[in-house]
Amino acid sequence: MVAAADAQNYAQKLGITADMAVQELGWDEDTDDDLRAAVEDTIGGELLDEDSDEVIDVVLLWWRDEDGDLVDALMDAIGPLADDGFVWVLTPKTGQPGHVEPSEIAESAPTAGLTQTSAANLGDWSGSRLVQPKSRPANKR
Repeated sequence: MVAAADAQNYAQKLGITADMAVQELGWDEDTDDDLRAAVEDTIGGELLDEDSDEVIDVVLLWWRDEDGDLVDALMDAIGPLADDGFVWVLTPKTGQPGHVEPSEIAESAPTAGLTQTSAANLGDWSGSRLVQPKSRPANKR
């Protein structure tokens, strides 16, 4: 029962609520099934894959050291993102295979036009929450 309660907590930690459109990128066999299940339970449906053409509220980007260029992945992730949507970069914790240094996320986010706002401890994974800066309305003459 404790594991289930912890898993349900994952969706809360990620700021995910019912009826959100949540897209998952970078799934592999090492991803945390409890975290995925908690999110699906919370949103009342399945996670969307990279082929979805919906406007996305939250992107869960599973990211490992050998996955390539994080900036490119973030640029792809924000394409369908709602104006107030956000991205969670989920990386293996220190000491786990595929661990990504926090500095890599901190350096990649601004290049992709994102700002890091918070972090979360998610079992064997760490999460970094990235948001798009609020744009100022243009002066219209």
